[in-house]
Amino acid sequence: MSDPSDHGRGPLGIDALLEEARSELDRVEAEEAYDAARADGALLVDIRYAALRDRDGLIPGALVIERNELEWRLDPRGSHRVPEATSHDLRVVVICNEGYASSLAAVSLRRLGLRGATDLVGGFQAWRAAGLPVTAPPR
Repeated sequence: MSDPSDHGRGPLGIDALLEEARSELDRVEAEEAYDAARADGALLVDIRYAALRDRDGLIPGALVIERNELEWRLDPRGSHRVPEATSHDLRVVVICNEGYASSLAAVSLRRLGLRGATDLVGGFQAWRAAGLPVTAPPR
């Protein structure tokens, strides 16, 4: 019996899967994400796990939703959605630590119908390296 996820081409490795996911996205750089959130109301969504947030801090105004809850919390039709999940037209920029998991997560959101979902190239680390605002981690 064949795996229905291989679409007749055999299994993909993670590098090929990531490349395929990114081909579906119009990924954004840190400055562009910052501007989109400030000027266009884009929703920045931090999917990093708690230990990374505690270590490195937070992006002010970003919505924290851990990866395992992302689809349930951002589906505009879902019963567990956050109040910000108002429409399938919502612009969402998913942010992980270095910009890998966020690509896969953004494609998953697109498959839910969130046409404006994308991710941040380089993740939180690129945001911080660009000198953009970060709230210091608790001490």
